Amino acid sequence: MATRRLKTRKRASAETKVGHAAHTKAADHPHGLPGKVARPLKIVMLGAGSAFTPRLMNDILRIPGNDRGEIALVDIDRERLRTMHKLVTRLTVQLGKPRWKVKASPDRLTVLKGAHYIVNCIEVSGTACVRFDNDIPRKYGIDQCIGDTIGPGGLFKGLRTIPVFLEILRDAERLCPDAIVLNYTNPMNMLCLAAGRSAQMQFVGLCHSVQGTSHLLARRAGVPYERMDWECAGINHLAWFTKLEQNGRDLYPKLKRLAEKDLKAGRGLDGHGDDLVRKDMMLHFGAFITESSGHLSEYLPYYRKRKDLLQKYMRPGYHGESSFYANGWPKWRKAADKRRLRMLRGLEPMDWQRSWEYASWIIEAREKDVPFRIHGNVLNRTRGGGPAISNLPHDGCVEVACMVDRNGIQPTVYGELPKQMAAVCDLNMRMFDLAADAAVERSIEKAIYALMLDPLTAACCSPAEIKKMTLELFKAEKAFLKGFK
Repeated sequence: MATRRLKTRKRASAETKVGHAAHTKAADHPHGLPGKVARPLKIVMLGAGSAFTPRLMNDILRIPGNDRGEIALVDIDRERLRTMHKLVTRLTVQLGKPRWKVKASPDRLTVLKGAHYIVNCIEVSGTACVRFDNDIPRKYGIDQCIGDTIGPGGLFKGLRTIPVFLEILRDAERLCPDAIVLNYTNPMNMLCLAAGRSAQMQFVGLCHSVQGTSHLLARRAGVPYERMDWECAGINHLAWFTKLEQNGRDLYPKLKRLAEKDLKAGRGLDGHGDDLVRKDMMLHFGAFITESSGHLSEYLPYYRKRKDLLQKYMRPGYHGESSFYANGWPKWRKAADKRRLRMLRGLEPMDWQRSWEYASWIIEAREKDVPFRIHGNVLNRTRGGGPAISNLPHDGCVEVACMVDRNGIQPTVYGELPKQMAAVCDLNMRMFDLAADAAVERSIEKAIYALMLDPLTAACCSPAEIKKMTLELFKAEKAFLKGFK
C-alpha cells in the first residue's frame, strides 16, 4: 500500500502551540519538577481498593519537596480498605515520609472536607455485573473484548457509575469546592461528559494510553523517545497520532511498511505483539490510534461483527480476545488482593520508581506552578471560549494536550482533525452524548437510543433487537440501576 505524509492540520490560533513539545513533560524530568510544594496537601483516594492505588500513592509520595500532607483512603469494601491503609502507611515509612499521615474511612463525607485533590477510581458494582454486560449482548451477536467504555458493557457500566459519581461531586462542591478531581474510572468519556454537564468541580479524565502508545511507537520506529516529535488528539481510547516525526522526518512510512507485513502474516513480526486492528486502521485511515486493539475494535463497526473478521484480526488478551475482561476480571481482582498481602508480609517488594501516570505530575505542576503538558479528557472548549478540536461536537468530551500550572487544567487548541478521523470520533461521541444524558436523567429511553447509535451494536443488530437487549440488561442489573424509568 502506498504511504504518504499526513497533511498539516489547520491551526486555529496562536494558542494552538501551548502544551506541545516546548513545554515540560515527564520525560524531561524523570524524578520531578523544580521547586517545593508550599503547603501540606490533602489527597482523597476514592475506590482505594483499586489496582491503581499503590502506584498512584507511591507517585505522589515521591514528588520532590512534598514532605507533608494527608492521604485519605475511601472504599466501601472494608477488608480491602484495611489492607490498603496498611500498605500505603508502609509506603510512607519506606520512602521516609513521616510527616505524611494516612487515614481510611468507608464514608467519604468524613474525609472530603478541605481536600485539595480527589482521585476517583470507584467500581460501583464490583464483579456483580461483569457476566451480564458480556453474556447478554453476546446472545444478540455482539462480541466484546473489554466492554467497559463503549458498547453494551460500557453503557451499563456508565449507567451504574455516573449517578454515584455525581453524588460524589455534589459532596465535593460543598466540602472542598477548590479541589481538582482526577478521574481514572471508566467509561471515561461518559463520566467526564456527565460531570461537565452537571457539576461545578474542576476535573480531568486521565488515561495512560497516550503515554504508553507514544513510547510504543518510538520503539517500533526505532527512534529515541525524547527525539520523537508528535501530536495526538481525539477522544479517549480513540485519539490519533497525527504527527510522528524525528528531526522533521515522517516516521509513518516505516511504520506502515511494518504494519503491512504484520497484517499479511497475521501476526506481529516487529516483536511488539499482534495489535492488528490498530495497524489496519493506520493503513486505512492514515494515523495510529492510542488504545489497544481490544478496546479500539469495540469503538468501530468493522472488526467484530462476523466470525471470519474476528478470526482474521483478533488475538489473545488486549489484542482483541473475545470476553477477555469478563473471563479475567474476577481472577485479576483476587490475584491483586493476594499480591497486596504478599507486599505487607515483605514477600514482594514495593520499590517502584515514579510512573508516567499523570496524577502526581498534575499535582506537582499545580503546586509548584511549573507549566507541564498532559493529555487529558476534558470538555471540548478552552479558556478562550473556543473548541479544542474544532470539527468535533463542541458540547462533547475530547482528549487533547492540556497545560497544567497554578491555574489548574487548561485545554489547548488543537484545531481540525483530518476529516476521516474526526468522523470516526464523532460516531462515538453521539453515542456518549445520549449515554451521559441517560445516566443523568435516569432514562431508559435514552439508554436505548444510545445503543442504537453505538457503532459495533448497530453493525450487529436491528433497532428492535437493540431495544430488546437493552431492556434485558436493565432487568438483569436492576439492583444497581435505581430510579431508571
